[in-house]
Amino acid sequence: MGKWETVRLGDVCDVRDGTHDSPKYVNSGYPLITSKNVTKGYLDFSNVNLISFQDYKEINKRSKVDVGDIIMPMIGTIGQPIIIKMIEQPFAIKNVALVKFNNNKVYNVFVKDILKSVIFNKYIDQLSRGGTQKFIALKDIRSFSFPLPPLPIQQKIADILDQASALIEKRKKQIAKLDLLVKSQFIEMFGDPVMNSKDMPIMPLGELCSIYRGGSPRPIDQYLGGTIPWIKIGDATGGDNIYLHSTKDFIIENGIKKSRFVKAGSLIFANCGVSLGFARIITFNGCIHDGWLSFEDIDEQLNKEFLLMSLNHCTAYFRDTAPDGTQPNLNTGIMKSFQQILPPLALQNRFADFVKQVDKSKSEMQQGLEKLELLYKSLMQKCFRGELF
Repeated sequence: MGKWETVRLGDVCDVRDGTHDSPKYVNSGYPLITSKNVTKGYLDFSNVNLISFQDYKEINKRSKVDVGDIIMPMIGTIGQPIIIKMIEQPFAIKNVALVKFNNNKVYNVFVKDILKSVIFNKYIDQLSRGGTQKFIALKDIRSFSFPLPPLPIQQKIADILDQASALIEKRKKQIAKLDLLVKSQFIEMFGDPVMNSKDMPIMPLGELCSIYRGGSPRPIDQYLGGTIPWIKIGDATGGDNIYLHSTKDFIIENGIKKSRFVKAGSLIFANCGVSLGFARIITFNGCIHDGWLSFEDIDEQLNKEFLLMSLNHCTAYFRDTAPDGTQPNLNTGIMKSFQQILPPLALQNRFADFVKQVDKSKSEMQQGLEKLELLYKSLMQKCFRGELF
């Protein structure tokens, strides 16, 4: 096999973008798709601004989206390309890259895979600019270089990667179904814990456990780099696992005095911001920052796994109860006064055993998912290096 030609994306595809202006928004009109509406492999029309026919017409003089095109965010989460397979309603784009195909030498699915690859993501990391909201220039997307095999090989590569990607998505759906299974089992056994729909005994949560707020040593940079696990909200936001096994950061021993030290087996609860309402049981000793509450000395009438799932089922209630502000925030007083249902302990234990069994299955599936994702990355690198053909 001869060496594949290296090409620039802008030389083999027509790469454009939508408007840079801010059209006047109207109550009835055409959707204006921006980077925020391109997410997780699909277009989200649930939160779009509408523009007039005239603005839609003006934008489309430059950037009309057709079936078979690829669109990709240029701001925020860059590198989530989507192939437009159908257009149910006409729309225009803003701050979104548009890749059009005007020859028979390039296969759009192959280009989509290229734009999802590690190669392109590294390229983005090097050239993207901005602070919390990263962006990449259209000229840099056009200048991205990659090896271009003959069209039949492009199609073979795309088929292989799509099969691997389908296996990954299937495994993710299986894991999500296990999460739903636990939630539905809870409702079946205990009903709605806020409404107490099964008329269970209740007690104020503050009489069933001790509730403490975490603390954050400041400035945190001066306390990082030690051996004490530093538990942040971000450590626990991946999926709906009930246990937390590790942290990314560690603090020095002096930081313990300015935080809240919690022991392995403690139940922690996110009490503010967009994460408010979810809980985890930690499997190690560590410190929690002020976005967490810890529930300790839990009464023997409460099974810990049951309590965790009960709290998770009350997220909407806690959000509504939190004092108004820029972000919802629950203090220890609110949590202590919460009326916790108290089903028979044997029933709680039976549910906890069910949760542990499901969690074991989920852990096995998660390991399988990680292996599939590594295989996908390996396949992608080999395909693009020409090692499989």
